Amino acid sequence: MRTRAAVLCAAAAMVAGSVTAVPAQAAPTAPAEPAWKTCGIPQYPTLQCASLKVPLDHAHPSGPQISLALSRVPHTAKTSQGPLLVNPGGPGGSGLILAGFVATALPKDVAAQYDIIGFDPRGVGSSTPALDCSTGRFKPVRADTVPATTAMEEAGVKRAQSFADACRAKYASVLPHINTVGVVQDMDSIRQALDAPKISYFGYSYGTYLGAMYAKLFPERVRRLVLDSIVNPTGVWYEDNIDQDYAFNDRHRALMAWIARYDSTYRLGTDPKRVEAEWYAMRAALAKKPADGEVGAAELEDTFIRGGYYNGYWPYLAEAFAAYVHDKETEPLLTAYRNLAAVDAEGDNGYSVYAAVQCRDAAWPRDWKRWQKDIRAVYTKAPFMAWNNAWYNAPCAFWPGDTLTPRSIANDKLPPALLFQATEDAATPYAGGVATHRLLAHSSLVVEQGGGNHGITLGGNACLDKYLAAYLTDGTVPHGSGEADAVCQKSPDPKPPAAKAAPASSRGLTLHSLLGFRR
Repeated sequence: MRTRAAVLCAAAAMVAGSVTAVPAQAAPTAPAEPAWKTCGIPQYPTLQCASLKVPLDHAHPSGPQISLALSRVPHTAKTSQGPLLVNPGGPGGSGLILAGFVATALPKDVAAQYDIIGFDPRGVGSSTPALDCSTGRFKPVRADTVPATTAMEEAGVKRAQSFADACRAKYASVLPHINTVGVVQDMDSIRQALDAPKISYFGYSYGTYLGAMYAKLFPERVRRLVLDSIVNPTGVWYEDNIDQDYAFNDRHRALMAWIARYDSTYRLGTDPKRVEAEWYAMRAALAKKPADGEVGAAELEDTFIRGGYYNGYWPYLAEAFAAYVHDKETEPLLTAYRNLAAVDAEGDNGYSVYAAVQCRDAAWPRDWKRWQKDIRAVYTKAPFMAWNNAWYNAPCAFWPGDTLTPRSIANDKLPPALLFQATEDAATPYAGGVATHRLLAHSSLVVEQGGGNHGITLGGNACLDKYLAAYLTDGTVPHGSGEADAVCQKSPDPKPPAAKAAPASSRGLTLHSLLGFRR
């Protein structure tokens, strides 16, 4: 799923000027520098925007062109370390605002050394064409994700197939070129347009897969590489989604345990199992009677899934949960849904790109019986997200065209890379960080022990940020003898606020409001 990034970054579409870029191997001349103009974003007054034309098909650079939306915070130090491209994940996440966030969240003397570059990947946000296969896919109230009957399941399958068919009908010439490798080739076009012999890269979530793949295809172009909350490259994408189901179930139970710990505040019981039972009872009630005709069982899941990404939402979710259970008060639940999950109902661009990339990147089972068997097996052990995640990815069972064969990211040609991973991360489980560490020779892995948030640097953990700042300053990486090269203790879990938790939309921009979900 996506965050409010799509809404926020729409305001950043003050793109100005366009150039034509082609891969270095396809043309002898480099593209001109983008024409930068202020984005007009009050929170980030130094953020500049531009656009860049790149080939739809990099194998045919003289063919149809598409446009990428770019953003930049220029370096202010006397000596520049060159471009630092940043990406928030997704697939489908907009990266324009992220450049402004990273520039202000890094220590000033570190940020000053880089031109921090954000971009909307092909098909996303302010880039054109922006995919939108079928409007209203997430409009409430959706059917319960857990099918109680064969007819309900068949309806879900038809809905997934109709979405794939709509994408085929609307973007037949574009879909074959919306994939990870295409985005990576675009990143090198950005490098050329910036007239940089090398780039540094900082990616979160799915952005880690982009970074690792860029390093695989263009190892000689990598100066520094930071990967935070790392996709398991050995499971793209069907197996990774199944692993995610188990991890999100564990993270949801961690929220239930946290609520039980603060029974004096929420009065939902001191036993986490009892709290969890109350949650599923709430879900069952909303499946029968959605709150104000807007939040049913599917929307409830979408809302509480956000707590699996970031524990800063826990007090807010707990308040909404308690208000519904004790007083059948629905307003807190509606507000939570609208602030955390309803952006999916406002537009399908992020989801359309998510599906286009994941369904094209790798082979998915085409026989729904395989999906059915695997979902049911997961559901018996990890019910929280099993069906919700399955329906989110189900169009891949019917996606048009051939799929690509994922390339190994194994790489011994890179300078030292720096990896960050929380042990309890649900969206990109810990095994992904370990696997990537093994595949990237000379990499160093920094682990947040016990941490469960997704996206852990620049989020307030001074230990993690110390390693990040040192690396971006001069390439320093930690070296250890075990599985991890350095271990940081997790940031403390939140505590119930003295007053009611502020709605997420009133808190301003944070890292976790900018990351592109589902990965």
